Amino acid sequence: MTRIRSAVTAVDRRSFLTATGAVGVSAGIGLALGAGGGPGEAAAAPGVTAAPSVPGPRGPAAPATPIRTVPARTTLETVAAPRDSAAAFRRLGDGPGWRRVVRETLAAPRPGRAQRRTVLSSFVQLTDLHLVDVQHPVRTEYLRSQQLSGWRPQEALTVPGAVALIEQINALKAGPATGAPLSFAVTTGDNTDNNSRAELDWFLTVMSGGRISPNTGDLQRYEGVQNSDERLFWHPEDSRRDTDKRLGYPRIDGFLDAAIRSVNSPGLRIPWYSTVGNHDGLASGAMADPSGFLAEFAVGAKKLYGIPDAEAKQLLKLLSKGGDPHGEKLIDLLRRSKRAMRSITADPRRAPFGPREYLTAHLDPERAGAGPAGHGYTAANLDDDTLYYTFPMGENVTGISLNTTDRGGHYTGSLNTAQLTWLKRKLAEHRDGYVVIFSHHNSWTMTNTHPDPAHPGEARHNGDEVLALLKRNRNVLAWVNGHSHRNSILPHGSFWEISTASHIDFPQLARVIEITDNGDGTLSLFTTLIESAAPHRTDFEDLSQTGLAALYRELSHNAPGSTTAPSGKSTDRNTELLLSR
Repeated sequence: MTRIRSAVTAVDRRSFLTATGAVGVSAGIGLALGAGGGPGEAAAAPGVTAAPSVPGPRGPAAPATPIRTVPARTTLETVAAPRDSAAAFRRLGDGPGWRRVVRETLAAPRPGRAQRRTVLSSFVQLTDLHLVDVQHPVRTEYLRSQQLSGWRPQEALTVPGAVALIEQINALKAGPATGAPLSFAVTTGDNTDNNSRAELDWFLTVMSGGRISPNTGDLQRYEGVQNSDERLFWHPEDSRRDTDKRLGYPRIDGFLDAAIRSVNSPGLRIPWYSTVGNHDGLASGAMADPSGFLAEFAVGAKKLYGIPDAEAKQLLKLLSKGGDPHGEKLIDLLRRSKRAMRSITADPRRAPFGPREYLTAHLDPERAGAGPAGHGYTAANLDDDTLYYTFPMGENVTGISLNTTDRGGHYTGSLNTAQLTWLKRKLAEHRDGYVVIFSHHNSWTMTNTHPDPAHPGEARHNGDEVLALLKRNRNVLAWVNGHSHRNSILPHGSFWEISTASHIDFPQLARVIEITDNGDGTLSLFTTLIESAAPHRTDFEDLSQTGLAALYRELSHNAPGSTTAPSGKSTDRNTELLLSR
């Protein structure tokens, strides 16, 4: 029987709709990068080859505006919570924190372990940032007529929201459970939303530092659904009623100009590693279009804002079940709807990027930030056409970043045979140390068997097969992932699977993970959730970068369909996960 004990330990200081029933929806259809092939061995990040108690170097600050100093709070202390849950539009404030829960399923806690501990690794996981070009022509916002959560009122503010998370990580500096300096950060995919070159540029700048203009098309004017006169969407600068104003959403003059205004990111001051997700490589996160129609449409001068309800219902049903992996139904809809489209400003930056462009962008020296060069990817990945690699996490701990997406289409995941074989080899090579697996998809959303067009005869392998492999290798401590937009921590015999909620849907979280050797035959994995540095309280008249980041959180909390489910249970949040070794 699983035993769970709650405690605040002495060391505490403080698809396109989301796949397989998870709460929260991906904007538009949502696709990801798939790849398979040979290995990559990432260079060690500064401060990571030594024991993880050595801090990484500080990255360069972005120009133009100073870096804000913010309090380094975690969800152990406070969590954004509604001040008046009965209000139509629920305003947020400081709510009670989430206590740490000791989970004993895989090992029993032994007295005195806090005094014997040695820190092996201390890092931050960011997942499902979904930096969104809200004016992108391929987006399917019109499906909202059949499911309100198919478009999110907060989407225009993903960039200032992500920057506020970077600010919080920089302010945190040390792990809240052990006090060991954070050695690195790692993303677990869906860094972008529409597989757009502009979004990839924004992501890399947010992470490594610089100024971002979250706008495409007309450089002076927003051209998306929020000033389209379609009452299906929240029109913040319009006094007329729309779907969201009926639910209490406010009028905010100047919102759209503020949403496309330049944002400054200090960049992470610790090294960071990148993992790919389905939205990073497929149109709308789900479709691989061999015809090239969607790629051409993405950079064009037309956008579809609304379709008949019957067509929306049919397309939503198809896409929700993972149909149309090549986008044929969507393309047919777009071809038939030319007269209903509106003119927008064409922009080549909206073009999709392929795996090679994704790798080249990460390897650009100007994107190095605090390191390492390539953020895990190396020239070997370019040569081998792969998006997976290993990297050092600390003394005797190795990270393995996988590519669970499929170039054949579909928003669920899998591994091809070449990558599974490579994984088996890497696990064997590190049998005398410890291993942590990183991927976008979790075990229960790896069900995709669509063949990769680059390797049509190669088999795809699902989550059950990956779980079986990891269970056979007792050097595996954890499998860290995202995709489902909710917190979940599952025991798997000899390791823990840690899935973290997204940073686009409320409660907009990232997770600190600290690994310790307890000196008594057990290990502990401490997980602590963090919010961004943005204030919990929103002032509708404050359209500064900080004000927009706070508004981002409050809009997401009030988004139609938003629930508390993504937070998970107490056992999925702030924990001490014990392992026997």
